[in-house]
Amino acid sequence: MNAVDVLAELEALGTERTKKSYLASGAREPLFGTATGKMKPILKKTGLNQTLADELYDTKNYDAMYFAGMIAEPNNMTAADYERWMDGAYFNMLADYVVAVTLAEADIAEEVANRWIHSEDALRMSAGWSCYCWMLGNRKDETFDAAKISVLLDVAKETIHEAPNQARSAMNNFIKTVGISYKPLHEKALAVAKEVGSVELKKDGKKSTFLEPLSAIEKEVEKGRIGFKRKHVRC
Repeated sequence: MNAVDVLAELEALGTERTKKSYLASGAREPLFGTATGKMKPILKKTGLNQTLADELYDTKNYDAMYFAGMIAEPNNMTAADYERWMDGAYFNMLADYVVAVTLAEADIAEEVANRWIHSEDALRMSAGWSCYCWMLGNRKDETFDAAKISVLLDVAKETIHEAPNQARSAMNNFIKTVGISYKPLHEKALAVAKEVGSVELKKDGKKSTFLEPLSAIEKEVEKGRIGFKRKHVRC
């Protein structure tokens, strides 16, 4: 299949209801409103294909950009390629659930994510923290340097309330993920979550949402899910 074929199939699967939902969440035209679950049969036809992924991502069609993440070959992308994808990621869904997810399967994930976390670009910050969430929730604990993860916990604790609104949710998720999926720093994550308290997410024209990382970790403790790992990062 080529890019034209994929776009045609995505368009055929789109619905106005899903399109409205995506637009309300921050997506913008062009898009078809194709539910992500409906994309899997197309994935079976294309397989992983980095050349096709880049062509689809460059269309700027939201559905095509999302599908590009599904068929990307993470280790065939360079740091410059990830920067280019981030340049096209105009809201959190693309930054955190397409670019960050793809990066999380790459060998250069930590290198790129660390750079983004310490950047001044809000969406890059969000993608960097999100990438660590995806990695910690999937990779074995021993693949990480506990001292480096500990430093990131300190950074999150000290900066989350002053961070750009787009990045706070990802930082909150990082604290939660360390507390749930990374056993070596479970206790420290609990302490950090307690000190951080409520995390406010401001919404234009709406009431703020408040996230509670401590209660989120404690709920997983009660369920006996500490140490939980996903089998796969991408769907």
